[in-house]
Amino acid sequence: MLDAIRWDTDLIRRYDLAGPRYTSYPTAVQFNSQVGTFDLFHALRDSRKAQRPLSLYVHVPFCANICYYCACNKVITKDRGRAQPYLQRLEQEIQLIACHLDPTQKVEQLHFGGGTPTFLSHDELRQLMAHLRKHFNLLDDDSGDYGIEIDPREADWSTMGLLRELGFNRVSIGLQDLDPAVQRAVNRLQSLEETRAVIDAARTLQFRSINIDLIYGLPRQTPENFARTVEEVINLQPDRLSVFNYAHLPERFMPQRRINSNELPTPAQKLEMLQRTIEQLISAGYRYIGMDHFALPDDELAIAQEESTLQRNFQGYTTHGHCDLIGLGVSAISQIGDLYCQNSSDLNQYQNALASMQLATSRGLLCNADDRLRRAVIQQLICNFSLEYADIEQAFNIDFQGYFGDLWPQLQYMAKDGLIELDRDRLTILPAGRLLVRSVCMVFDAYLEQHSRQRFSRVI
Repeated sequence: MLDAIRWDTDLIRRYDLAGPRYTSYPTAVQFNSQVGTFDLFHALRDSRKAQRPLSLYVHVPFCANICYYCACNKVITKDRGRAQPYLQRLEQEIQLIACHLDPTQKVEQLHFGGGTPTFLSHDELRQLMAHLRKHFNLLDDDSGDYGIEIDPREADWSTMGLLRELGFNRVSIGLQDLDPAVQRAVNRLQSLEETRAVIDAARTLQFRSINIDLIYGLPRQTPENFARTVEEVINLQPDRLSVFNYAHLPERFMPQRRINSNELPTPAQKLEMLQRTIEQLISAGYRYIGMDHFALPDDELAIAQEESTLQRNFQGYTTHGHCDLIGLGVSAISQIGDLYCQNSSDLNQYQNALASMQLATSRGLLCNADDRLRRAVIQQLICNFSLEYADIEQAFNIDFQGYFGDLWPQLQYMAKDGLIELDRDRLTILPAGRLLVRSVCMVFDAYLEQHSRQRFSRVI
Protein backbone atom coordinates (compact mmCIF):
# COMPACT_ATOMS: atom_id res chain seq x y z
CA MET A 1 0.00 0.00 0.00
CA LEU A 2 1.18 3.51 -0.77
CA ASP A 3 0.49 4.70 2.76
CA ALA A 4 2.64 2.02 4.41
CA ILE A 5 5.11 3.64 6.81
CA ARG A 6 7.74 1.90 8.88
CA TRP A 7 8.81 3.88 11.93
CA ASP A 8 12.57 3.70 12.44
CA THR A 9 13.67 5.99 15.28
CA ASP A 10 17.38 5.60 14.57
CA LEU A 11 16.93 6.44 10.89
CA ILE A 12 14.76 9.45 11.72
CA ARG A 13 17.33 10.84 14.14
CA ARG A 14 20.10 10.53 11.54
CA TYR A 15 18.16 12.02 8.62
CA ASP A 16 16.00 14.59 10.44
CA LEU A 17 17.79 17.53 8.82
CA ALA A 18 16.69 21.10 8.21
CA GLY A 19 15.53 21.55 4.64
CA PRO A 20 12.89 22.92 2.25
CA ARG A 21 9.29 21.75 2.04
CA TYR A 22 9.56 21.82 -1.77
CA THR A 23 6.33 23.59 -2.59
CA SER A 24 8.55 24.73 -5.44
CA TYR A 25 11.92 23.96 -6.93
CA PRO A 26 13.96 26.09 -6.90
CA THR A 27 12.60 27.23 -3.55
CA ALA A 28 11.62 30.81 -2.66
CA VAL A 29 15.02 31.27 -0.98
CA GLN A 30 16.49 31.52 -4.51
CA PHE A 31 14.12 34.31 -5.61
CA ASN A 32 15.90 37.54 -6.55
CA SER A 33 15.01 41.13 -7.41
CA GLN A 34 16.11 40.74 -11.05
CA VAL A 35 12.65 39.37 -11.85
CA GLY A 36 9.96 42.02 -12.24
CA THR A 37 6.69 42.95 -13.88
CA PHE A 38 8.07 42.65 -17.43
CA ASP A 39 8.82 38.96 -16.80
CA LEU A 40 5.35 38.50 -15.34
CA PHE A 41 3.65 40.08 -18.36
CA HIS A 42 5.71 37.89 -20.68
CA ALA A 43 4.68 34.74 -18.75
CA LEU A 44 1.02 35.80 -18.75
CA ARG A 45 1.16 36.25 -22.52
CA ASP A 46 2.56 32.72 -22.90
CA SER A 47 -0.21 31.40 -20.65
CA ARG A 48 -2.79 33.15 -22.79
CA LYS A 49 -1.32 31.75 -26.02
CA ALA A 50 -1.21 28.21 -24.60
CA GLN A 51 -4.74 28.57 -23.16
CA ARG A 52 -3.62 26.92 -19.93
CA PRO A 53 -6.20 26.58 -17.12
CA LEU A 54 -5.70 28.72 -14.02
CA SER A 55 -5.40 28.36 -10.27
CA LEU A 56 -5.96 31.57 -8.29
CA TYR A 57 -4.58 32.21 -4.80
CA VAL A 58 -5.91 35.29 -2.97
CA HIS A 59 -4.10 36.45 0.17
CA VAL A 60 -6.13 38.21 2.87
CA PRO A 61 -3.56 39.23 5.50
CA PHE A 62 -5.76 40.47 8.35
CA CYS A 63 -6.31 38.75 11.71
CA ALA A 64 -8.19 40.13 14.70
CA ASN A 65 -5.94 38.24 17.15
CA ILE A 66 -2.35 37.07 17.09
CA CYS A 67 -1.42 33.39 17.40
CA TYR A 68 2.10 33.24 18.82
CA TYR A 69 3.22 30.26 16.70
CA CYS A 70 2.21 31.84 13.39
CA ALA A 71 4.81 32.46 10.65
CA CYS A 72 2.35 33.69 8.00
CA ASN A 73 2.38 37.14 6.40
CA LYS A 74 -0.32 38.89 8.42
CA VAL A 75 -1.57 42.17 9.86
CA ILE A 76 -3.04 42.03 13.38
CA THR A 77 -5.81 44.59 13.87
CA LYS A 78 -9.21 44.97 15.49
CA ASP A 79 -10.03 47.69 12.97
CA ARG A 80 -12.19 46.00 10.32
CA GLY A 81 -12.04 49.20 8.28
CA ARG A 82 -8.44 48.43 7.29
CA ALA A 83 -9.70 45.81 4.86
CA GLN A 84 -11.39 48.28 2.51
CA PRO A 85 -8.28 50.12 1.20
CA TYR A 86 -6.58 46.74 0.77
CA LEU A 87 -9.52 45.39 -1.22
CA GLN A 88 -9.43 48.41 -3.50
CA ARG A 89 -5.79 47.69 -4.37
CA LEU A 90 -6.46 43.96 -4.65
CA GLU A 91 -9.23 44.67 -7.15
CA GLN A 92 -6.83 46.83 -9.16
CA GLU A 93 -4.33 43.96 -9.21
CA ILE A 94 -7.03 41.53 -10.37
CA GLN A 95 -7.91 43.86 -13.22
CA LEU A 96 -4.27 44.47 -14.24
CA ILE A 97 -3.46 40.74 -14.29
CA ALA A 98 -6.67 39.62 -15.98
CA CYS A 99 -6.28 41.93 -18.97
CA HIS A 100 -3.15 39.97 -19.98
CA LEU A 101 -4.99 36.64 -19.96
CA ASP A 102 -7.71 35.19 -22.18
CA PRO A 103 -11.18 35.49 -20.64
CA THR A 104 -11.89 31.89 -21.70
CA GLN A 105 -9.07 30.41 -19.56
CA LYS A 106 -10.92 28.43 -16.91
CA VAL A 107 -10.19 28.87 -13.22
CA GLU A 108 -10.10 25.25 -12.08
CA GLN A 109 -8.84 26.07 -8.59
CA LEU A 110 -9.38 29.03 -6.27
CA HIS A 111 -8.06 29.42 -2.74
CA PHE A 112 -8.45 32.22 -0.20
CA GLY A 113 -5.66 32.16 2.41
CA GLY A 114 -4.25 34.44 5.04
CA GLY A 115 -4.34 35.74 7.66
CA THR A 116 -8.01 35.12 8.19
CA PRO A 117 -10.07 35.46 5.00
CA THR A 118 -13.29 35.60 7.03
CA PHE A 119 -11.95 38.77 8.67
CA LEU A 120 -13.74 40.36 5.70
CA SER A 121 -17.40 41.28 6.15
CA HIS A 122 -20.09 39.48 4.17
CA ASP A 123 -20.45 42.49 1.88
CA GLU A 124 -16.68 42.60 1.30
CA LEU A 125 -16.57 38.90 0.47
CA ARG A 126 -19.43 39.35 -1.99
CA GLN A 127 -17.70 42.35 -3.54
CA LEU A 128 -14.38 40.51 -3.92
CA MET A 129 -15.92 37.39 -5.46
CA ALA A 130 -18.01 39.50 -7.84
CA HIS A 131 -14.84 41.27 -8.99
CA LEU A 132 -13.05 37.96 -9.52
CA ARG A 133 -15.98 36.61 -11.53
CA LYS A 134 -16.07 39.77 -13.63
CA HIS A 135 -12.40 39.46 -14.65
CA PHE A 136 -11.74 35.70 -14.54
CA ASN A 137 -13.61 32.70 -15.92
CA LEU A 138 -14.76 31.15 -12.64
CA LEU A 139 -16.79 27.96 -13.01
CA ASP A 140 -20.47 28.05 -12.09
CA ASP A 141 -21.18 24.31 -12.00
CA ASP A 142 -19.42 23.52 -8.68
CA SER A 143 -16.85 21.39 -10.53
CA GLY A 144 -13.88 23.57 -9.55
CA ASP A 145 -11.78 23.23 -6.39
CA TYR A 146 -12.74 26.45 -4.62
CA GLY A 147 -11.40 26.52 -1.07
CA ILE A 148 -11.03 28.96 1.80
CA GLU A 149 -9.21 28.90 5.14
CA ILE A 150 -11.53 29.22 8.11
CA ASP A 151 -10.94 30.31 11.69
CA PRO A 152 -13.97 28.87 13.56
CA ARG A 153 -13.83 31.87 15.92
CA GLU A 154 -14.49 34.11 12.90
CA ALA A 155 -17.26 32.10 11.20
CA ASP A 156 -20.81 31.00 11.97
CA TRP A 157 -23.65 29.31 10.06
CA SER A 158 -24.47 32.47 8.13
CA THR A 159 -20.82 32.87 7.10
CA MET A 160 -20.69 29.26 5.91
CA GLY A 161 -23.92 29.74 3.99
CA LEU A 162 -22.53 32.83 2.29
CA LEU A 163 -19.30 31.04 1.32
CA ARG A 164 -21.25 28.17 -0.21
CA GLU A 165 -23.46 30.62 -2.08
CA LEU A 166 -20.36 32.38 -3.43
CA GLY A 167 -19.07 29.12 -4.91
CA PHE A 168 -16.68 27.76 -2.29
CA ASN A 169 -16.86 23.99 -1.90
CA ARG A 170 -13.78 23.21 0.24
CA VAL A 171 -12.82 24.52 3.68
CA SER A 172 -9.56 24.29 5.60
CA ILE A 173 -10.03 24.76 9.33
CA GLY A 174 -7.27 25.90 11.65
CA LEU A 175 -7.41 24.00 14.93
CA GLN A 176 -3.78 23.26 16.00
CA ASP A 177 -4.59 21.81 19.46
CA LEU A 178 -7.65 21.40 21.70
CA ASP A 179 -5.93 21.41 25.07
CA PRO A 180 -6.80 24.65 26.95
CA ALA A 181 -3.30 24.97 28.49
CA VAL A 182 -1.68 24.72 25.05
CA GLN A 183 -4.19 27.17 23.60
CA ARG A 184 -3.43 29.71 26.34
CA ALA A 185 0.32 29.31 25.73
CA VAL A 186 -0.08 30.21 22.04
CA ASN A 187 -2.94 32.74 22.51
CA ARG A 188 -5.51 30.81 20.49
CA LEU A 189 -8.53 29.91 22.60
CA GLN A 190 -10.84 27.81 20.44
CA SER A 191 -13.31 25.25 21.75
CA LEU A 192 -14.19 21.89 20.24
CA GLU A 193 -17.79 23.10 20.08
CA GLU A 194 -16.86 26.12 17.92
CA THR A 195 -14.94 23.87 15.56
CA ARG A 196 -17.67 21.24 15.41
CA ALA A 197 -20.31 23.89 14.63
CA VAL A 198 -18.39 25.06 11.55
CA ILE A 199 -17.87 21.46 10.38
CA ASP A 200 -21.56 20.63 10.89
CA ALA A 201 -22.47 23.70 8.84
CA ALA A 202 -20.05 22.71 6.08
CA ARG A 203 -21.51 19.20 5.89
CA THR A 204 -25.11 20.40 5.94
CA LEU A 205 -24.33 22.92 3.19
CA GLN A 206 -22.64 20.16 1.15
CA PHE A 207 -19.11 21.46 1.04
CA ARG A 208 -17.18 18.80 -0.84
CA SER A 209 -14.13 18.56 1.42
CA ILE A 210 -13.07 19.52 4.93
CA ASN A 211 -9.41 19.82 5.99
CA ILE A 212 -8.21 20.32 9.57
CA ASP A 213 -4.77 21.69 10.47
CA LEU A 214 -2.94 20.46 13.58
CA ILE A 215 0.49 21.42 14.92
CA TYR A 216 2.71 19.27 17.13
CA GLY A 217 5.63 20.68 19.10
CA LEU A 218 3.75 23.62 20.67
CA PRO A 219 4.40 24.76 24.27
CA ARG A 220 2.81 22.62 27.01
CA GLN A 221 2.04 19.81 24.58
CA THR A 222 2.71 16.27 25.73
CA PRO A 223 2.32 13.02 23.79
CA GLU A 224 -0.69 12.22 25.99
CA ASN A 225 -2.64 15.48 25.59
CA PHE A 226 -1.88 15.72 21.86
CA ALA A 227 -3.14 12.15 21.39
CA ARG A 228 -6.45 13.26 22.96
CA THR A 229 -6.65 16.14 20.46
CA VAL A 230 -6.02 13.75 17.58
CA GLU A 231 -8.73 11.39 18.87
CA GLU A 232 -11.27 14.23 19.04
CA VAL A 233 -10.32 15.31 15.51
CA ILE A 234 -10.74 11.75 14.19
CA ASN A 235 -14.26 11.82 15.63
CA LEU A 236 -14.95 14.93 13.50
CA GLN A 237 -14.03 12.86 10.40
CA PRO A 238 -12.35 15.49 8.21
CA ASP A 239 -11.56 14.38 4.66
CA ARG A 240 -7.99 15.60 5.00
CA LEU A 241 -5.62 16.37 7.84
CA SER A 242 -2.43 18.41 7.93
CA VAL A 243 -0.20 17.67 10.92
CA PHE A 244 2.59 20.24 10.95
CA ASN A 245 5.82 20.27 12.92
CA TYR A 246 6.12 23.55 14.82
CA ALA A 247 9.43 25.23 13.97
CA HIS A 248 10.46 27.61 16.76
CA LEU A 249 12.35 30.41 15.00
CA PRO A 250 11.83 33.49 17.19
CA GLU A 251 14.77 35.29 15.55
CA ARG A 252 12.78 35.29 12.27
CA PHE A 253 9.16 35.47 13.44
CA MET A 254 8.51 38.10 16.10
CA PRO A 255 5.25 36.63 17.53
CA GLN A 256 7.14 33.47 18.47
CA ARG A 257 9.18 35.50 20.96
CA ARG A 258 6.11 35.44 23.23
CA ILE A 259 6.42 31.66 23.53
CA ASN A 260 8.27 30.40 26.59
CA SER A 261 10.89 28.10 25.08
CA ASN A 262 11.15 26.25 28.41
CA GLU A 263 7.60 25.02 27.84
CA LEU A 264 8.36 23.46 24.44
CA PRO A 265 8.35 19.66 24.27
CA THR A 266 11.68 17.88 23.90
CA PRO A 267 12.75 16.43 20.52
CA ALA A 268 12.00 12.94 21.92
CA GLN A 269 8.49 14.02 22.94
CA LYS A 270 7.89 15.51 19.48
CA LEU A 271 8.91 12.25 17.87
CA GLU A 272 6.56 10.35 20.14
CA MET A 273 3.72 12.75 19.24
CA LEU A 274 4.29 12.18 15.56
CA GLN A 275 4.56 8.41 15.91
CA ARG A 276 1.36 8.22 17.97
CA THR A 277 -0.47 10.53 15.56
CA ILE A 278 0.48 8.40 12.55
CA GLU A 279 -0.64 5.25 14.35
CA GLN A 280 -3.96 6.84 15.34
CA LEU A 281 -4.71 8.17 11.87
CA ILE A 282 -3.71 5.03 9.98
CA SER A 283 -5.83 2.95 12.42
CA ALA A 284 -8.76 5.29 11.72
CA GLY A 285 -8.47 4.63 7.97
CA TYR A 286 -6.51 7.67 6.80
CA ARG A 287 -3.90 7.35 4.06
CA TYR A 288 -0.47 8.94 4.50
CA ILE A 289 -0.07 11.21 1.48
CA GLY A 290 3.33 12.57 2.52
CA MET A 291 4.85 15.69 4.04
CA ASP A 292 2.48 15.97 7.05
CA HIS A 293 -0.64 15.24 5.00
CA PHE A 294 -3.26 12.52 5.48
CA ALA A 295 -6.48 11.86 3.59
CA LEU A 296 -9.34 9.37 3.55
CA PRO A 297 -9.02 6.76 0.78
CA ASP A 298 -11.85 8.26 -1.30
CA ASP A 299 -10.35 11.77 -1.20
CA GLU A 300 -9.06 13.20 -4.48
CA LEU A 301 -5.50 13.47 -3.13
CA ALA A 302 -5.40 9.78 -2.16
CA ILE A 303 -6.89 8.75 -5.50
CA ALA A 304 -4.42 10.95 -7.42
CA GLN A 305 -1.50 9.42 -5.53
CA GLU A 306 -2.79 5.93 -6.28
CA GLU A 307 -2.95 6.88 -9.97
CA SER A 308 0.47 8.66 -9.92
CA THR A 309 -1.09 12.00 -10.93
CA LEU A 310 -0.55 13.84 -7.62
CA GLN A 311 1.38 17.12 -7.87
CA ARG A 312 2.77 19.76 -5.54
CA ASN A 313 2.92 23.56 -5.73
CA PHE A 314 2.75 26.60 -3.45
CA GLN A 315 -0.67 25.44 -2.27
CA GLY A 316 0.79 22.09 -1.16
CA TYR A 317 -0.33 18.76 -2.57
CA THR A 318 -2.76 19.29 -5.40
CA THR A 319 -4.50 17.70 -8.35
CA HIS A 320 -4.16 21.00 -10.26
CA GLY A 321 -0.42 21.30 -10.76
CA HIS A 322 -1.04 21.57 -14.53
CA CYS A 323 -2.65 24.97 -13.99
CA ASP A 324 -0.82 28.29 -14.06
CA LEU A 325 -0.93 29.59 -10.50
CA ILE A 326 -1.73 33.30 -10.16
CA GLY A 327 -1.02 34.78 -6.71
CA LEU A 328 -3.02 37.88 -5.79
CA GLY A 329 -2.47 40.09 -2.75
CA VAL A 330 0.43 41.04 -0.50
CA SER A 331 3.27 38.43 -0.46
CA ALA A 332 1.38 36.14 -2.88
CA ILE A 333 3.47 33.89 -5.14
CA SER A 334 2.69 33.02 -8.76
CA GLN A 335 4.00 30.08 -10.78
CA ILE A 336 3.34 30.61 -14.49
CA GLY A 337 5.15 28.20 -16.76
CA ASP A 338 8.82 28.46 -15.80
CA LEU A 339 8.41 31.77 -13.95
CA TYR A 340 8.08 32.16 -10.19
CA CYS A 341 7.32 35.65 -8.93
CA GLN A 342 6.24 37.12 -5.62
CA ASN A 343 4.47 40.31 -4.62
CA SER A 344 5.99 42.59 -2.01
CA SER A 345 5.51 41.24 1.53
CA ASP A 346 5.15 44.77 2.90
CA LEU A 347 1.52 45.91 2.99
CA ASN A 348 2.32 49.59 2.38
CA GLN A 349 4.64 48.84 -0.53
CA TYR A 350 2.03 46.54 -2.05
CA GLN A 351 -0.74 49.12 -1.75
CA ASN A 352 1.44 52.04 -2.92
CA ALA A 353 2.55 50.18 -6.05
CA LEU A 354 -1.03 49.46 -7.07
CA ALA A 355 -2.13 53.00 -6.17
CA SER A 356 0.31 54.03 -8.93
CA MET A 357 -1.28 51.45 -11.26
CA GLN A 358 1.88 49.31 -11.07
CA LEU A 359 1.99 45.65 -10.12
CA ALA A 360 3.69 44.89 -6.80
CA THR A 361 6.05 42.19 -8.12
CA SER A 362 9.20 42.38 -5.99
CA ARG A 363 11.21 39.24 -6.73
CA GLY A 364 11.19 35.89 -8.45
CA LEU A 365 13.07 33.41 -10.59
CA LEU A 366 13.00 32.07 -14.14
CA CYS A 367 13.79 28.34 -14.25
CA ASN A 368 16.64 27.13 -16.45
CA ALA A 369 16.92 23.67 -18.03
CA ASP A 370 18.61 22.16 -14.96
CA ASP A 371 15.94 23.63 -12.68
CA ARG A 372 13.18 22.08 -14.78
CA LEU A 373 14.84 18.67 -14.72
CA ARG A 374 15.46 18.65 -10.96
CA ARG A 375 11.96 20.03 -10.34
CA ALA A 376 10.51 17.02 -12.20
CA VAL A 377 12.65 14.60 -10.18
CA ILE A 378 11.69 16.16 -6.83
CA GLN A 379 8.02 16.31 -7.83
CA GLN A 380 7.96 12.59 -8.59
CA LEU A 381 9.69 11.64 -5.36
CA ILE A 382 7.66 13.86 -3.06
CA CYS A 383 4.30 12.94 -4.62
CA ASN A 384 4.69 9.29 -5.66
CA PHE A 385 7.62 8.02 -3.54
CA SER A 386 9.19 6.58 -6.70
CA LEU A 387 10.90 7.65 -9.87
CA GLU A 388 11.28 5.88 -13.23
CA TYR A 389 14.58 6.94 -14.79
CA ALA A 390 13.17 6.46 -18.27
CA ASP A 391 10.45 9.06 -17.69
CA ILE A 392 13.05 11.72 -16.88
CA GLU A 393 15.40 10.57 -19.66
CA GLN A 394 12.64 10.80 -22.26
CA ALA A 395 11.34 14.17 -21.06
CA PHE A 396 14.76 15.84 -20.84
CA ASN A 397 16.90 13.85 -23.28
CA ILE A 398 19.52 12.84 -20.72
CA ASP A 399 21.09 9.70 -19.26
CA PHE A 400 19.78 9.77 -15.69
CA GLN A 401 22.63 8.00 -13.94
CA GLY A 402 25.17 9.90 -16.01
CA TYR A 403 23.60 13.30 -15.31
CA PHE A 404 23.39 12.65 -11.57
CA GLY A 405 26.57 10.59 -11.33
CA ASP A 406 28.06 12.80 -8.60
CA LEU A 407 25.01 12.11 -6.40
CA TRP A 408 25.18 8.34 -6.72
CA PRO A 409 27.42 7.72 -3.66
CA GLN A 410 24.92 9.64 -1.48
CA LEU A 411 21.99 7.70 -2.90
CA GLN A 412 23.80 4.40 -2.44
CA TYR A 413 24.44 5.34 1.20
CA MET A 414 20.72 6.02 1.66
CA ALA A 415 19.94 2.69 0.00
CA LYS A 416 22.31 0.93 2.40
CA ASP A 417 20.50 2.62 5.31
CA GLY A 418 17.12 1.42 4.03
CA LEU A 419 15.60 4.81 3.08
CA ILE A 420 15.46 4.03 -0.62
CA GLU A 421 15.89 1.20 -3.09
CA LEU A 422 18.03 1.74 -6.18
CA ASP A 423 17.17 -0.55 -9.08
CA ARG A 424 18.49 -0.48 -12.62
CA ASP A 425 15.33 1.32 -13.79
CA ARG A 426 13.96 3.20 -10.80
CA LEU A 427 14.43 4.82 -7.41
CA THR A 428 11.87 3.84 -4.79
CA ILE A 429 11.43 5.43 -1.38
CA LEU A 430 10.88 2.58 1.07
CA PRO A 431 8.35 2.63 3.95
CA ALA A 432 11.10 3.62 6.41
CA GLY A 433 12.04 6.56 4.18
CA ARG A 434 8.62 8.03 3.46
CA LEU A 435 8.58 10.28 6.52
CA LEU A 436 12.03 11.48 5.39
CA VAL A 437 11.18 12.13 1.74
CA ARG A 438 12.43 15.71 2.07
CA SER A 439 15.88 14.39 2.94
CA VAL A 440 15.91 12.32 -0.25
CA CYS A 441 14.76 15.31 -2.33
CA MET A 442 17.51 17.43 -0.81
CA VAL A 443 20.11 15.22 -2.49
CA PHE A 444 18.86 16.50 -5.87
CA ASP A 445 18.74 20.17 -4.78
CA ALA A 446 21.56 22.00 -6.58
CA TYR A 447 21.10 25.14 -4.45
CA LEU A 448 21.09 23.64 -1.00
CA GLU A 449 24.21 24.52 0.92
CA GLN A 450 24.83 23.86 4.58
CA HIS A 451 24.84 27.56 5.53
CA SER A 452 21.40 28.11 4.01
CA ARG A 453 19.69 25.26 5.86
CA GLN A 454 19.12 27.39 8.95
CA ARG A 455 16.35 29.10 6.96
CA PHE A 456 14.30 25.91 6.92
CA SER A 457 12.44 23.77 9.43
CA ARG A 458 13.59 20.24 10.22
CA VAL A 459 12.14 17.31 8.29
CA ILE A 460 10.40 15.81 11.35
